[in-house]
Amino acid sequence: MPKKTVHIYSHTHWDQEWYFTSSRSRIYLFNHIKNVIRVLEETPEFPCYLLDAQSALIESYLEWAPEDREPLFRLIAENRIITGPWYTQTDQLVIHQESVVRNLYYGSEIAAAAGNSMRLGYVPDCFGQGGNMPQIYKQFGINHALFWRGISDNTLHETEFFWEGDNGDRVFAVQMPWGYHYGGLLDETPETMKAFLDDKMALIESRSARTNLLYPHGFDQAPIRENLPSLVNAFNKCDDQRHYQISSPLEFVQAVEEEAAADARVLKGELTEGKHSRVHKTIFSCRADLKLLNNEIEALLVNTLEPVLAVSRGLGEAYPAQIIADIWKLMFYNAAHDSIGGCNSDDTNQDIFFRYKQARDLALNLLELHTRKISMRIPREHDYTFTAFNPLPYPTAQQIRFEAWLPGIPFTLRDAAGNALPYVIEEQEDLTDYVLNQSIRLNPGKPWHRPEKVYRTRLVVASDTLPALGYTRWHLDFSADGAAVTKTDNEQTIENAVYRIEVESSGLLAITHKASGKRYTRQMEFVENGDDGDSYNYSPPRQDMHISAENSLVSARRNVDGLRQSLTLDYVLSVPADLNDRASGIADRKMPLSATVTLQDDELIRFTVDVDNQVLSHRLCVRFATDIMASVSCADQLFGAITRPVELKESLQVWEAEQWHEKPIAIEPMQSYVNLHDDRHGFTFHTNGVREYEIVGDNFDTVAVTLFRSFSHMGKTDLLYRPGRASGESVVATPDAQILGPLSFAFSWRIYRGRFDDAQHARVSKTLLTTFPVYQDSDFLNGRLRFCLSDEVRDYPETFSLLTLPATASDALVSTVKCAERDTGYIIRFYNPNLASTVALPALSDARPVMLDEHTSMPDRQLLQPGDVQTLYVEMD
Repeated sequence: MPKKTVHIYSHTHWDQEWYFTSSRSRIYLFNHIKNVIRVLEETPEFPCYLLDAQSALIESYLEWAPEDREPLFRLIAENRIITGPWYTQTDQLVIHQESVVRNLYYGSEIAAAAGNSMRLGYVPDCFGQGGNMPQIYKQFGINHALFWRGISDNTLHETEFFWEGDNGDRVFAVQMPWGYHYGGLLDETPETMKAFLDDKMALIESRSARTNLLYPHGFDQAPIRENLPSLVNAFNKCDDQRHYQISSPLEFVQAVEEEAAADARVLKGELTEGKHSRVHKTIFSCRADLKLLNNEIEALLVNTLEPVLAVSRGLGEAYPAQIIADIWKLMFYNAAHDSIGGCNSDDTNQDIFFRYKQARDLALNLLELHTRKISMRIPREHDYTFTAFNPLPYPTAQQIRFEAWLPGIPFTLRDAAGNALPYVIEEQEDLTDYVLNQSIRLNPGKPWHRPEKVYRTRLVVASDTLPALGYTRWHLDFSADGAAVTKTDNEQTIENAVYRIEVESSGLLAITHKASGKRYTRQMEFVENGDDGDSYNYSPPRQDMHISAENSLVSARRNVDGLRQSLTLDYVLSVPADLNDRASGIADRKMPLSATVTLQDDELIRFTVDVDNQVLSHRLCVRFATDIMASVSCADQLFGAITRPVELKESLQVWEAEQWHEKPIAIEPMQSYVNLHDDRHGFTFHTNGVREYEIVGDNFDTVAVTLFRSFSHMGKTDLLYRPGRASGESVVATPDAQILGPLSFAFSWRIYRGRFDDAQHARVSKTLLTTFPVYQDSDFLNGRLRFCLSDEVRDYPETFSLLTLPATASDALVSTVKCAERDTGYIIRFYNPNLASTVALPALSDARPVMLDEHTSMPDRQLLQPGDVQTLYVEMD
């Protein structure tokens, strides 16, 4: 029998922060890479070392050691230091699809510029594998994957398989059942070395009958083992059954593929089983305050800023590529599995918050600059002129909320054609002296309008149809008052052409869907219960109380204006103060909750919720009952839709006897929506809040979405949902994770008739989560308030559209429109968000299909199958 080959890959898994801060990590990373360079240069028989596939580590090191650029790049070019394809080790389940793509894009580009980017989907520690990752890997030229978490031996006993994404693309993959740290310790004692190797290899050989075996040598922040080559020689001398060699992880996976390709099994889609390794399925709601910031900024970047920069380039402005890269890199640091998970010390989560603040501030100011640069170039005839932008690639009419500086006198708001636009003033504040004292007149002789009064005003405008991927102009006409009148009363019913919504005596809502005539009760039920978990897992207390907002309504009022109807409902829930009171059945702490339910002239019911959280270790969910007895739920995932069982029956029957690391629960992630449907109708919950849901009820007919959860410690032992040791550090208290104080949430609910694919859920979410910027072009605002800019020649058109794309159910959905990073054109990324139906790509002139890397050509397609992604590089005059 030929000897088995044991591939030892030497590596470190470098969490950039966790129970320690990023500052500590960077200091030790500097020391670590310095040592790696020294060891490899002094030891030519040490063939290669993996720097956790994160190019960010290279960038970080060179900021402080630019003198090592030449030896570092030389070692990378020689494949002795292995880096890429990631920028950071991102999460794949609740991070935006464009963030995952950009993470690979920048990670691969940086590694390639340094000498070489590893073409392996190496994911040592993320909490589950996204169902469409094979396609994403393939479109970066990556045909192999190696990871730890997500597969039980009930599903796959062997470690090697073909992983098929939800669109049908495949990569050859190997799972590390015992993790990246399994071989972190090596026995150097000659007398015990053979027994040590036999013991370690027995477990590996029990799961793989192949002749190529993997022995990962490393662990978190592991130092490079300088004597590894001599140790490998010693292993070969003492073990005559196996041959040991230092390999790269890609060399190992390719060797196994050559051996196993003919008979390897196929696994499809998402991999999130927690039998042998914890996948922390409820980490999706940990630190809801940080999750909401992440989601807000992702939407701002992808849906608004990047399209506006494309419009700006189309008008001749330069694309600020490095600024965009820096913003994305802040987000990538926060997208790393522990960072986005929130499973960190409070100090670390404060660093994460600050990076979000930096990213948001940079994005908002860059957006403001470019909307201003465009507005200053458009001819202006009125003192109060506004530029309204549409970042979507199709025309749309929206209700847009924005801030303006107005004179406090009645006006009519008119569009570019002179038509009046309905609007509502929500709030005004007199800031006359402050604003006018900020004005700077670069040319004092030039006439200008100096208002008598200036009010900072928040208003909502019902726009006319905005040009696709472009802008139009509005102005104020002071000859008449066009403001809608707001009326408030105590009525408890609102309705539009689609719905009638009533407040029932219990305080819950009843929604009548007019087209079907069906009336649905038990809508918007808030349910609070305890959380005995930690920063990784929600886990119910052994003695719990579930407290509903039913019969807790204390006041209700209706607001009606020319644009909207809304109900504001105030509840006070009596809940336990902490887990001790909960176990004793004491619920005497008041938790006020206010919900506003709004109808506009579309199919969405919009909700905003404000909670004053002053209690500890609990969870708050919102529930909507349906008439569908579901066996599966449907939600969006990376570039597609996914169905999941509402209950993991088979796993639940065996998990305790088989000693799973986690209870197999059906609390699941989403990108922006969750849905229940049959062939005739359905219900969809759209959100940019916490991306976590569960289907509950005796008949699995109720959608429950987590608003927030809170807990006391980073790690805890012996949870109901996660028996045994703590994840993380049990001695690290996390008082910030109780997220005490005011919390706000927003989401929408939709009832529809017809097929799932025809309802365009992803397109509705895309539009709902897009901000439509409005810039006020008034001379008196040029100054210290905004920073002073010089006058420009006003030679841009009054209205402009860079590109118009079709937007029906049979058309591919746009994930992003952005400036190309390498060239002067534009990147338009399409995908098919459907479960079953194909969609059509538009026929665009001067367009060529490229992979996700933005430059490698790929075959042209007219149709996309469900889950397919297609990027077009487009040149536009």
